[in-house]
Amino acid sequence: MSADKSRLYSSSELAQEFDLTAQALRFYEEKGLLSPARSGRARVYTYRDRARLMLILRLRRLGFSLEDIGEYLARYGSGGGQFHYGLQKIQGRLADLYRLRDEIDTTIAELEALEGEARDRLNGLSAS
Repeated sequence: MSADKSRLYSSSELAQEFDLTAQALRFYEEKGLLSPARSGRARVYTYRDRARLMLILRLRRLGFSLEDIGEYLARYGSGGGQFHYGLQKIQGRLADLYRLRDEIDTTIAELEALEGEARDRLNGLSAS
């Protein structure tokens, strides 16, 4: 399904499509991540704004900060600059997640051992 690249979107349309509030869209605008045009007092979003919002939301979901997202978007069109920066941030995020996974695995193992000890003690009490 190809979208009409000349279509304009209202704040309420994008908010509904992406399950956001209009306030969230304004927040991204205040942070410099979105720059919708105006039609009177209303904000009007282009196909490109919509695609940019999709990228912002994806990067947020993956755990990137608004500052990192802003820096990534600011490098758009800078040759490979955007991709070098993005790769560096992705590698850092992956390292953080691998470290977190190791910590979680260690905690799970400790809890399972503690659970086993508690069950053994309960079984010992039941047998007496």
